[in-house]
Amino acid sequence: MAEVPDDLKYTSEHEWVQVVTSGTVRVGITDYAQQVLGDVVFVQLPEDGLFVTKGDACGEVESTKSVSDIYAPLPGKVSKRNDVLEASPELVNTSPYQEGWLFEIELQDGADLDDLLDPQAYLDLTS
Repeated sequence: MAEVPDDLKYTSEHEWVQVVTSGTVRVGITDYAQQVLGDVVFVQLPEDGLFVTKGDACGEVESTKSVSDIYAPLPGKVSKRNDVLEASPELVNTSPYQEGWLFEIELQDGADLDDLLDPQAYLDLTS
């Protein structure tokens, strides 16, 4: 069974969201998603400074099985990328909630984390 940490929010596109500071969130793909994808071989991340709208495709995760879009879970500006993934995309598989995070967003005014799934709702979605 996939790991679903209690301190994160989730999307129906299998991304997790963690509050880093007031107004900034970190985004990654869930343990469930990395298991379904298989071995991740390449990650294309959004550029720093890119403004994203909730639901926009803003990157890709490529595995030995398929290519999947990464969607912005909330609106705002990409403020940081996990550039380590360029050389080590497998971190998405081995550490999806720690070293394998994807990018951070400075949230746009009005962005609401309550629009995201809580851990139980995400577990219900994936079971």
